[in-house]
Amino acid sequence: MPLRIVDRPSPNHDSRNGAPVDILVLHYTGMQTAEEALARLCDPAAKVSAHYTIDRDGTIYAHVSEAERAWHAGVSYWAGERNVNARSIGIEIVNPGHEFGYIPFADAQIDALIELAHGILKRHLITPRRVIGHSDVAPARKTDPGALFPWQRLASEDVCAWPKPAKAAGDFVTGLSRFGYGLPPDAKVTESEVVTAFQRHFRPAKIDGIADDECAQLLSGLLA
Repeated sequence: MPLRIVDRPSPNHDSRNGAPVDILVLHYTGMQTAEEALARLCDPAAKVSAHYTIDRDGTIYAHVSEAERAWHAGVSYWAGERNVNARSIGIEIVNPGHEFGYIPFADAQIDALIELAHGILKRHLITPRRVIGHSDVAPARKTDPGALFPWQRLASEDVCAWPKPAKAAGDFVTGLSRFGYGLPPDAKVTESEVVTAFQRHFRPAKIDGIADDECAQLLSGLLA
């Protein structure tokens, strides 16, 4: 099924200054309605944007050219990069989020996301391992797209990484850093916040900020 893409330009963008695009960051809008979110993403006073927003019926709103830097990640860190905006595509997915009544994502919007992401990954040679959530790059500030986000379904469509548990090897915190997570002193976060972000993404059934054996096996599977 062809994607339904509607132009909804945002003025909130600037140059990537030659940075390569090799990260895809997924967000939820965290606002009460889609229209409220779209208005904010296109408001010059808000100084925030994304490249795309996906509504619950699968409609995609295009805000910023992929050639330009959208302002979606904020203060963030991934795999040594502090200017995540410069190297990433940002997609907002309509969901009220934790503040306004977090709900499961709609099948239609996830179908549209998978199709859109396939094109983005192909255009920019982004690997599935570098398709991540806002909370992965900003664990001290953000929780989106949250524990209800169907990462495993995206992985089944070769959009993102999903671990097969493997025998734990090496220090867990060192492994988190190897995978891409920012840790002190490189990022202004605590170890517990990073572990929580990892669990929210890869073990949503139990999010407690404690790095246990199951977490270690999942991380080993990702690193393998």
